Amino acid sequence: MHPFLMRSYLWWCILLGYLYVSTLSFSSGQYLGRAIQSGNWLHDLGSELKDDFKSTTLNFVETSILPSQLNDSVSCGDLEGVGSLNTTCLLNSNLYLNYDLYIYGTGNLEILPKISIVCPVEGCKITFNMSGNINMGQYAAIVAGSVVVSAANLTMDLNSSINTTSLGGLPPSPTSGTPVGYDGAGGGHGGRGASCHKNNKTSFWGGDVYAWSTLSEPWSYGSKGGGTSAEYQYGGNGGGRIKLLVKDMLYLNGSVTAEGGDGGLKGGGGSGGSINVHAVKLKGYGFISAAGGRGWGGGGGGRVSLDCYSIQEDIKVTVHGGFSIGCPENAGAAGTNFNAYLRSLRVSNDNVTTETETPLLDFPTRPIWSNVFVENNAKVLVPLLWTRVQVRGQISLYCGGSIIFGLSEYPVSEFELVAEELLMSDSVIKVFGAFRVAIKMLLMWNSKILIDGGGNTIVTTSVLEVRNLVVLTENSVISSNANLGLYGQGLLQLTGQGDAIKGQRLSLSLFYNVTVGTGSLLQAPLDDDASRNVVTESLCKRQTCPIDLINPPDDCHVNYTLSFSLQICRVEDIVVSGLIKGSIVHIQRARTIIVDTYGMIIASELGCSEGMGKGIYSHGAGSGAGHGGRGGSGFFNGRLINGGHKYGNADLPCELGSGAEGPNESYAPAIGGGMIVMGSIQWPLFSLDIYGSVKADGESVGKKTINGNSSLIGGLGGGSGGTILLFLQELTLEENSSVSVVGGSGGPPGGGGGGGGRVHFHWSEIDSGVEYVPVATISGSINSSGGAADNTGLFGEVGTVTGKKCPKGLYGTFCKECPIGTYKDMEGSDESLCTPCSLELLPRRANFIYVRGGVSQPFCPYECISDKYRMPNCYTPLEELMYTFGGPWPFVLLLSCILVLLALLLSTLRIKLVGSSPSYREHSIERHSRHHFPYLLSLSEVRGTRAEETQSHVHRMYFMGPNTFREPWHLPYSPPNAIIEIVYEDAFNRFIDEINSVAAYDWWEGSIHSILTVLAYPCAWSWKQWRRRNKIHRLQEYVKSEYDHSCLRSCRSRALYKGMKVGATPDLMVAYIDFFLGGDEKRLDIVSIIQKRFPMCIIFGGNGSYMSPYNLHNDAMMTNLLAQHVPATVWSRLVDGLNAQLRTVRQGSIRSALVPVIDWINSHGNPQLEFHGVKIELGWFQPTASGYYQLGILIVAGDYSLQNMQHSDLLDNSIDYPRKIAACSDKSRKQQQSWLYTNQSLSLKKITGGINGGLINHTTVKYLEFKRDFLFPASLLLHNTRPVGRQDTIQLLITIMLLADLSITLLTLLEFYWISLGAFLAVLLVLPLSLLSPFPAGLNALFSKEPRRSSLTRIYALWNATSLSNIVVAFISGICHYGFWFAQPSEKANTWFIRREGDNWWLLPTILVIFKSIQARFVDWHIANLEIGDYSLFCPDPDAFWAHEPSS
Repeated sequence: MHPFLMRSYLWWCILLGYLYVSTLSFSSGQYLGRAIQSGNWLHDLGSELKDDFKSTTLNFVETSILPSQLNDSVSCGDLEGVGSLNTTCLLNSNLYLNYDLYIYGTGNLEILPKISIVCPVEGCKITFNMSGNINMGQYAAIVAGSVVVSAANLTMDLNSSINTTSLGGLPPSPTSGTPVGYDGAGGGHGGRGASCHKNNKTSFWGGDVYAWSTLSEPWSYGSKGGGTSAEYQYGGNGGGRIKLLVKDMLYLNGSVTAEGGDGGLKGGGGSGGSINVHAVKLKGYGFISAAGGRGWGGGGGGRVSLDCYSIQEDIKVTVHGGFSIGCPENAGAAGTNFNAYLRSLRVSNDNVTTETETPLLDFPTRPIWSNVFVENNAKVLVPLLWTRVQVRGQISLYCGGSIIFGLSEYPVSEFELVAEELLMSDSVIKVFGAFRVAIKMLLMWNSKILIDGGGNTIVTTSVLEVRNLVVLTENSVISSNANLGLYGQGLLQLTGQGDAIKGQRLSLSLFYNVTVGTGSLLQAPLDDDASRNVVTESLCKRQTCPIDLINPPDDCHVNYTLSFSLQICRVEDIVVSGLIKGSIVHIQRARTIIVDTYGMIIASELGCSEGMGKGIYSHGAGSGAGHGGRGGSGFFNGRLINGGHKYGNADLPCELGSGAEGPNESYAPAIGGGMIVMGSIQWPLFSLDIYGSVKADGESVGKKTINGNSSLIGGLGGGSGGTILLFLQELTLEENSSVSVVGGSGGPPGGGGGGGGRVHFHWSEIDSGVEYVPVATISGSINSSGGAADNTGLFGEVGTVTGKKCPKGLYGTFCKECPIGTYKDMEGSDESLCTPCSLELLPRRANFIYVRGGVSQPFCPYECISDKYRMPNCYTPLEELMYTFGGPWPFVLLLSCILVLLALLLSTLRIKLVGSSPSYREHSIERHSRHHFPYLLSLSEVRGTRAEETQSHVHRMYFMGPNTFREPWHLPYSPPNAIIEIVYEDAFNRFIDEINSVAAYDWWEGSIHSILTVLAYPCAWSWKQWRRRNKIHRLQEYVKSEYDHSCLRSCRSRALYKGMKVGATPDLMVAYIDFFLGGDEKRLDIVSIIQKRFPMCIIFGGNGSYMSPYNLHNDAMMTNLLAQHVPATVWSRLVDGLNAQLRTVRQGSIRSALVPVIDWINSHGNPQLEFHGVKIELGWFQPTASGYYQLGILIVAGDYSLQNMQHSDLLDNSIDYPRKIAACSDKSRKQQQSWLYTNQSLSLKKITGGINGGLINHTTVKYLEFKRDFLFPASLLLHNTRPVGRQDTIQLLITIMLLADLSITLLTLLEFYWISLGAFLAVLLVLPLSLLSPFPAGLNALFSKEPRRSSLTRIYALWNATSLSNIVVAFISGICHYGFWFAQPSEKANTWFIRREGDNWWLLPTILVIFKSIQARFVDWHIANLEIGDYSLFCPDPDAFWAHEPSS
């Protein structure tokens, strides 16, 4: 056989053997990550091997292996290794090849550190096909044009490498990435090569891209860079190919590179090659690179595909373009990094600056990629006329990345982007044509989406449909110079400063919330006049209202037939903290809009350049444009040019503001205000809250107008204000906020101001009646004023601010309720329609009231000024009672009749039960002595007292003191001269101690009295009288039974207990002890001493108060003692007359009250008594340390006359006025004594045998001292008077007044209960019992019998006076209540008049005071009639007085 045929046969046998063994070794293996059998790998590998064996080009040989041995099996030994390829082969020698190498084995292969396998031939291929593991030690290297590694596991230690850099072969035919020409451009592959040549080229790059279809399994060489001349035709070589097929783990701590070659200064860099990695796990800290090569123009990046289930993040993959020496700012374009397992594409230029794009051609639709990442200054180009970019996950642009859709020369393309998320950070998307986006989330951070329609109207609308979230922050912008629609179902948020969405026409729709942050912008049209004219041109030429602004379509689409420039449609809530700006801003089918403090919605200076009310410029003068108000006239050089006229409908305005023209086309006109429409008739806003401003002002002209020859001409007029049309339900215009359609100011000189615009509030639903809710809260300003004029020009007229016609009861622009007290019974908004209600039907204590929804009928509702009054007449309960009987006067008349009838009935009943009072009674002495409280009488007061007692009576010793709880009765220690002979002085002093201790009160008695004094004074007085009666009973019992009379000298008196007896006056004010002889005294002159009892003093009972008037107590003992000088009838008549005079003496005015008594004694008493040898003098006796003294009379009888007294008996310094001396100075005391000496006053102590005191006459009465207690004011009401007679009439009047008092008291309580419960309780309980007690006390007094009737009547009078305190409390309560009420402004008061409640609250208390005063006077007369039955006692004629002396 021919040797050549023999070798061919052997080669085929070896090939079949390898295939067989490989099939056995890989048949059971499965790829875990993708479940792909290893048979696929073998199929690929077999085809590669077949191609490799066809290669016979060998350039040089530098190895110990012979070519003849290669044709045989390559063993571990052939590679100068140790071991076997079917077990473990250790390569420990460097291999330098110039031909392809194929290594196969079923075992493991280990390349020891610093061992290299190198085939530095372009396109040279080294293949490792091992069933086991392959390990590469540190600094181990495999270098070739193509490297294929197949193993179970591949481990590359630190600094180990698989390198195909600049060893690429020819790119696949027919494509080529090598640039044409001699520009030194870089080669292209995954990304375009850079070109530094820009001569008149709109697009420039070097070598183009290829192998897009094998993106997931790249296997193409990189391209060479271009040359700079015919001598240097090529630059750097392209990168090679690397395929790593690892069954399990690829542990990469080294490098895998297929980078383009360096072209230097005379050539472009080569493009990166291809790297394809298949593994279950990719771990380590190495890097994978298919970057472009450096050169005059940088080479484009290659392609990398990683098909791994798990990739450690520390693995670095780079495909960036090569650096351009000729143009450093324009490196080669980035290649592609494709994750085949996740189907994710990443284009990153590793922050290398470039202007060269990486084209992305058609995107697969099955299966769809998951993610696309463009980052680190990578630039991606989608160049087709129509492209659909669709991924399952996100499209992300980071760190200067950009995507360009379409070509700038042909901006008519349509591009569609579909993804879950579009995330942009410091990146740009440029679109030349129309752009349609369908994503769930759009997040932009310092990024831009710029859409260029090329000004071509055939370009369709760009639509960004973002279903969940759109957030722009940090100067992010979405801009289009054509129509732009942004749709979504979630949140659209422009976060802050610099964020903007702009378009020729802009529509935002279907979001639930749109937030325009502070410093953010929504704008349409753009800032140039051409854009504005495109939008406004059709509206400026017609007067009809665009129907789509009043009743817009439901679809919210953007098309050229619609009138708006900026539309926000079908958005739930809109928050504006930044700026919304547009010529025609239309917000419809929204729910709530909040314009924050720094937020603005403006259409100012974005209206018409001319318009229907344009301002005219003629003869050098410019007038203002008109709209809602006529434009101001311009004036210059004596010429007046009328302003633009008004136009539009104030009730439903929908016109743009007009502009004012200039002298010629070279002068820009003043632009009118635009139009802002919120809501629609069918879909009004729920609420509009304005804290910032909403403006559609006309443009002002601020600079002077200069002609072409530099001469000054008249200024332009101002543009007119635009339109703000609001369809809404509720409006809140907060403080410092504004709604403005102000006309622009005219320019100097003489330019007229623009007319004001129009504002209309079209309320959607105005509830009336009780369902009314205010539609507006206005604290800010609404301004439609005309623009200011310059100098001689005229101001523009004010525009209009109108509202929908209000229903009945409401008026004004904001449909407020008519003022209180007015009604409106027709539709309309004019304030004059609110008619004042009639005041004739309004009760006196009523005010018109607020009615929700206003009053729609002529009769205005009212309410009483207080809830205490009763509707419908606003009467108090008392007034209702009175008006039930016809009014106050009929009620008073009826009540008076009833009271008189009841009084007559009670009087009749009283007469039947008690009997009629006699008009005149004899023997008043006995009656008068018994009218006071009953008490235990001494034996001397019993009629028929034995004569021997009178004969044995020695002396009457009076107790000192007023018998009060503070100062009880007490006896002086020194025995009087009259009894000093019948008592033992020491024993008498002991008796004084004992009797004084008995006379003292316990502490609790005084405490109870103090409490009762505060709470109920009549009860306190009754308590004091009760304790006084008990005290006198105790004294009498003590002297009669308990005391042994040891102080008496008489044994008989001590044995019989008859030497001393205690007695008291009926009023219990004065007590005394009578001393009697026992009959067994040893001295013989006792009887003669007893017979000389005169002069003798008798102390008055009482204390000069109303309850205890002064009186001379005439008992049988005194009568019998005086009988030896004065007949009993004379004495009794004298006592009655003197008591009649004493009853009117009041302690508080004792000086003046005693003068009539002194005169009566001198005129009536002493002349009669002197006939019998007796004379009486008025005097004061027994002063105490407290200043209290007792009044009485001094009786001088027989031969002992006052004129026979010696000078030694005259008063020296022994006469003492305790109260006066205690209160006066020495000088006044001497003056008093000189008066006393002058009047020869007697020393009563010497005359009467030891009783201190002094006589009272016209001279000394002036010096009597007295005290007035806190009850003294009551003496003005209660005082003892003279009888007036007509007792039955007086009692009938008292009964009437008593019933009237009760009636008025009850009515007063009813009135104060109506005022307040507190006032009622205060009047009733301060003081307790006092207010209602007079009635039962009065009935008790009227129906009582003698002798208690007088005392009970006094108690009744005391209750009557005490009840005045309750009336004082009533006045205080009324003043406090109504005084404070008057001081407070009435919130419910009407504007025409003010009504106050309780004008007459004081009337009943005042009537009650009058009735009680009258009642007190009747009671005083009644008591006088009861106590003084003999009216002759007051006869001024002494003879007539004594003529009524009763016979014996």
